[in-house]
Amino acid sequence: MTERVPPRQAELAAFLRAKRARLQPEEAGLPRGPRRRTPGLRRQEVAQLAAVSVEWYVRLEQGRVGTPGTAVLDAIAEALRLTPDEHRHLHLLARGETPVLPADGPRQPEIRASLRQLLDGMPLFPAYLIDHRLDVLAHNAAARALFGPAFGTGAADNTARMLFLDPATRATQLDWARVAREMVGHLRTAAARHPDDPRLAAVLAELRAHSSEFTLWWDDHTVLERSSGTKRVQHPEAGRLLLHYDILTTGPHHLFTLTPADPATDRALRHLVTAHTATRTTATADATIHPITAA
Repeated sequence: MTERVPPRQAELAAFLRAKRARLQPEEAGLPRGPRRRTPGLRRQEVAQLAAVSVEWYVRLEQGRVGTPGTAVLDAIAEALRLTPDEHRHLHLLARGETPVLPADGPRQPEIRASLRQLLDGMPLFPAYLIDHRLDVLAHNAAARALFGPAFGTGAADNTARMLFLDPATRATQLDWARVAREMVGHLRTAAARHPDDPRLAAVLAELRAHSSEFTLWWDDHTVLERSSGTKRVQHPEAGRLLLHYDILTTGPHHLFTLTPADPATDRALRHLVTAHTATRTTATADATIHPITAA
């Protein structure tokens, strides 16, 4: 009786065979040799490059291996010259999870022009780009009208620091505890994925040093990946606002958008954004725009 291979292991086996067939020996630094009938690399060649036994690799391609270790998968990804997307896909198929990423380079990765156009193309809805550290990378005019002219700079360059360390920002959040705990969960997940990120470590150390609530929730290992929700804020000019938020992931960035959740908020938000974006100058903006938290 033929043993039935589980669907995910069968998909992993097919993926490995396809990537092995794609790679030519010369691309992997191996001699082609005579009488080669295999379209790409042989199984024993992949095993040699990945420093695993041929028997184990054959079983892996047949879907007869349990859960491979991350180091072995990394070695196979290197042997097969996988792209970063293919590398992540390999881990997802083999382990049901994406690999822990190495430390990031620059604090602010390059932002595609298309994302900036998207931000500016939403004139009435506050929107901004953040990274896994919750650093604000870019924002539109509506976000400046809602959050204040300093948003994205100085003490307002990170939404977690704003929420936990700025009393004025905290006062605008009518659901502060829920929103703040969600943010701790996001940062806990980010820390697991980016364990060697010095900037993230610095943000976490500052929050732990200056916020007892953050320390309490961090120590109880709250984990959460936010994607959408609703929150209430009390804006100094627009009054009480009920806002939907949605978080869309694109590459290393997260696009955070805020939209009105009821007709009254829609009218107040339109009035606020229109007034400030129509008459905005540096002097008047500093004098009239009051921040609320972007978290």
